[in-house]
Amino acid sequence: MEIALPQGQENVASYIARCCQLAMALEVSATPKPGNIDRTHDFDDTRYEHFIASAISAYPVMHDAAFSRYSVGKLLDMAVAESNRWQRGGNTHFGAFLLLIPLAMSAGKLLSEKGSVEAEEVFSKAYEIVQAADTDDAVDFYRCFQSAGVKVQDVGDLDLQDSGAIEDIQKKGVNLYQLMEISSSYDLIAREWTNGFPETDAAAIRISELLESGLGINYAIVQTFLELLAARPDTFIQTKSGKEVAESVSKSASEIVSEIHKSGIVKNLPLIEDFDESLLENRNNPGSTADIIIASLFIVLLGGLRF
Repeated sequence: MEIALPQGQENVASYIARCCQLAMALEVSATPKPGNIDRTHDFDDTRYEHFIASAISAYPVMHDAAFSRYSVGKLLDMAVAESNRWQRGGNTHFGAFLLLIPLAMSAGKLLSEKGSVEAEEVFSKAYEIVQAADTDDAVDFYRCFQSAGVKVQDVGDLDLQDSGAIEDIQKKGVNLYQLMEISSSYDLIAREWTNGFPETDAAAIRISELLESGLGINYAIVQTFLELLAARPDTFIQTKSGKEVAESVSKSASEIVSEIHKSGIVKNLPLIEDFDESLLENRNNPGSTADIIIASLFIVLLGGLRF
């Protein structure tokens, strides 16, 4: 997939930041996207408009990311602070910010230098960026947790809820990439960081394929979301509800995807809606899968997606 600035667009950072915003807005607006907040479903404490506010608030941070004005950890801290400043619904986009920031930094560097690149180059440069994340980035990452209200498994003996862990990180010289390596066995976003963003790449390709087949943007997002969920358990569900629940959710998604491949997504909307209601009732929201969708939409938008 080729990524290039549209004709007449001179401000690289502005273009990248708007692609980030639109990716977040499109993901949360897609429906029925089982288990997650969308334009027809809210949770008691977090609503659709909280996600929209968070997406819009991210502009200045993603603009800075495209210029690489700050490090990954600092930009993450800034993104969480901006999100919290504009809405009171708690954690909306922490995982998405973790993916979008290095991708925006990568795209900004490459488009400024070359004007036109392949998506694979963006992923490769983003991987270089996350590998270079240092101990200060790890400290900023830890500081984000309390303010973002993120639910995570602890990283070894470095308790993510323990303020004393920051001193341990500094003493040991642990960098953010190393933290992600520790987490990668049970966290999807960490796995993306340490493997060069493979699921983001695959999802971007899949969304493009579905759009080219004539499917509209809403259903292309929903189908890709279900296919990702069917391919492996969502680690956000696993963290909240356990491995067995996450695997059961993934199996149910796989059964629905099989039906979609036979007769199309529209004919299977009742199945998807029932699955959605079941997940919502049990608060099993595949948040990590949603984050991958956001990152993949960012790539497709950079590649010229218009609808």
